[in-house]
Amino acid sequence: MTLTGTHCSRNLRFVRERNLDATFISRLFPILLVVISSCGAETLAREDMYISGYKLRVEIADEREEHIAGLMFRRRLAENQGMLFVYEKESKLSFWMKDTVLPLSIAFIASDGTIREIRDMKPLSLNPVQSGKYVRYALEVNQGWFTSRGIRAGDKVQLPPSQKN
Repeated sequence: MTLTGTHCSRNLRFVRERNLDATFISRLFPILLVVISSCGAETLAREDMYISGYKLRVEIADEREEHIAGLMFRRRLAENQGMLFVYEKESKLSFWMKDTVLPLSIAFIASDGTIREIRDMKPLSLNPVQSGKYVRYALEVNQGWFTSRGIRAGDKVQLPPSQKN
């Protein structure tokens, strides 16, 4: 089978168009990923809570899907912001840092608002960070936030209004 000049130029044009599409998609994909990952954050309720007189604006993650997504793919977290994970009853909780590039600290909090323990978490680590005690809440903030304010286990948290029984 012989190829005519017209057939070859048509195939070449098709290949160029497909390469352009592939280039366009490869450049657009990271942008779409960021937009999609940030959409979940916009749907979470935000409330204020206080720890030792420090105000913290938190996103409330109280659904299973929100627990799973957590702070994944976030590139930044403002200084006095965090995410409060809410569970129906006290249990031993376990977290990991899959797809989370921010260094975080986590406070495990009992139903009565007492911080049971605070742990630092390494970005992108698949190693679980577990609470040693039964807790109902977990609060993730920028790493060092608790330490720089002298907040430690045993301190009381004033939970957001939606969490008061």
